[in-house]
Amino acid sequence: MPFYIGVDGGGTKTAYALFNEKEELLALREGPGTNHENLDDAFDGAAARLWEGIQGLLRDTGKSLDEIAFTLMGLAGVDHPFQYDALMQRLRGYGMERLEIFNDGFIVVKAGSRSGAAIGPNLGTGTCCNAIDRQGRRVQLGGLGEFSGDIGNGQWIAQQAFRVMYDAFFLGIERSELAKLIVCSAFPSHNPSDLLGLIPDIEAGGEVTRTFIRLFFEAANLGDPPVMRLIDKMATRGAQLINAHLGTLDFPEEDAEIVLSGSIHTKLPSGVYVNLLKQKAEALSGRRLEFILLDRPPVTGCIKWIMQAYAG
Repeated sequence: MPFYIGVDGGGTKTAYALFNEKEELLALREGPGTNHENLDDAFDGAAARLWEGIQGLLRDTGKSLDEIAFTLMGLAGVDHPFQYDALMQRLRGYGMERLEIFNDGFIVVKAGSRSGAAIGPNLGTGTCCNAIDRQGRRVQLGGLGEFSGDIGNGQWIAQQAFRVMYDAFFLGIERSELAKLIVCSAFPSHNPSDLLGLIPDIEAGGEVTRTFIRLFFEAANLGDPPVMRLIDKMATRGAQLINAHLGTLDFPEEDAEIVLSGSIHTKLPSGVYVNLLKQKAEALSGRRLEFILLDRPPVTGCIKWIMQAYAG
């Protein structure tokens, strides 16, 4: 029986999974992030970490590399051909020949799509919107920060939540339920001026950032006006990304699949946002769309892709 390896490599962690030909998950291992853009030793460091993770998975399962029919990796930071070439060269140097690499946003599309062709808005640490159409063409939009107008990711939401609190308590511009939640519920021992000391924690990510994000969506569920304006801005940008893919790639005229992934979509009560995104995307495109909330690990997209394109 052939075995296959899937890898989902992000900036903070990497998942390594072993599958059989029935697409059954046999083993899962996690390791540190493998985005070369975050590492001092860049491509060399990323390839070394990936190879170490692969070896660990093989040790865990008692398999050898010779028993692996194919390995497919979805790696953050692989956005251009030179990045692909650099990593492929280094991994082949470790003896990995039956291998393919894509940007990690594409395996999310495969993980959630039933047809194999879908658009995948991803809101997590960053923002991107990847798509694979019925012809197999792949396009990534977003992911360039301010250069591509990225909004709606965790860092952006936490910063905007702080701004709402700042405007309410320091400038008196507008009363806000979110501001009350921050000051009265999450940080009751802080005076508003003490909250300025949280800025480095928000910039660094972590628990404070997660608290601000959670409160942001609690306030959205209460219909807080300043938060709802931000939700509208997020949904408008998301609809624009979806519509751009629909206008340039080959998808069904009705019920094109939209796979929502990333922690903002999958781990938070963001129903107000998702509902508005669907309304705006359908209105902008003039199409009925099928929205799918990713409910499985993104690394499962690797085995679906392998079986569709590389196992024959």
